[in-house]
Amino acid sequence: MNTEFDNLHQVLRSLYMEMTPLCSNMIGVAKALAGLGALFYVASRVWQSLARAEPIDVYPMLRPFAIGLCILFFPTIVLSTLNGVLSPIVRGTEQILTTQAFDMQAYQEQKDKLEKEALLRNPETAYLISQEEFDKKLESLGFSPSDLATISGMYMERGMYQMKQSIREGFYLLLELIFQSASLVIDTIRTFFLIVLSILGPIAFAISVWDGFQSTLVQWFNRYISVYLWLPVSNLFGAMLNKIQILMLTKDIKALQDPNYIPDTSNSVYAVFMLLGIIGYFTIPTVSNWIIQAGGMGNYNRNVNQSAQKAGNVIGAGAGSVAGNIVGRLKR
Repeated sequence: MNTEFDNLHQVLRSLYMEMTPLCSNMIGVAKALAGLGALFYVASRVWQSLARAEPIDVYPMLRPFAIGLCILFFPTIVLSTLNGVLSPIVRGTEQILTTQAFDMQAYQEQKDKLEKEALLRNPETAYLISQEEFDKKLESLGFSPSDLATISGMYMERGMYQMKQSIREGFYLLLELIFQSASLVIDTIRTFFLIVLSILGPIAFAISVWDGFQSTLVQWFNRYISVYLWLPVSNLFGAMLNKIQILMLTKDIKALQDPNYIPDTSNSVYAVFMLLGIIGYFTIPTVSNWIIQAGGMGNYNRNVNQSAQKAGNVIGAGAGSVAGNIVGRLKR
């Protein structure tokens, strides 16, 4: 499953790289809009200086020409520069995430091995997970009515155990699917925002030439950088989750090394942990907005957080019901 979602994330990266050159189609319109704005911009300031009998200050009038140069070479000067500056942040956080994921996989394999050994040491659970132990226990029984009743009970207990394990694994797969989907949703929205900002960027630059719209340029940079940082923040959040799981696995491994320890196979903490991760992914836009303030995105962040809370309540209620039933059946 992780490989499939990784491929989808790579598809989104490729989509962004293939669609950003489409901003060239907007350069012609942006040049005309910026040229008209530059004409009014320069004319108004020259006229004000002449009317006041003041010397003409040429330096402020260079602003429209600098913006026009950025529009003319927008893919190279603007997008390439921004992506070149921000991409090392993405690569650094991806390396942190990869390292933590590799360590977590190694610890998980060690825990699974020790957990199986601990269950095999316990005579009450050995025959449930090992066919060899099950056959040995059957061979030790005879054909008396009590032994036949014991054999029937063993088959029923083994079948119930396998069914519970299947239900539990299916529930965890569902949680993992929702967890990975939350990450994919954030990445898809991020890619969409970046594509829109990239393709319509020349228009935003052209509008910023006009008086009264100068802040458009700063707002475009703020929003582009803020949205771009969603991926590094997401990587750091994933690395934090992996690190917490590593600490939990380390504690479990230490406990499993005790020969007298009987493991709890319900793993309810893992389910709660996945729910927290699902809700946490939808706070990434807010955290990214803390790094660089991007005005005009507050409503979106509020909507995302409200949706995350509602989804968390629904998922939490369903997960609590299922987990409660599973734990209740295991205690019987």
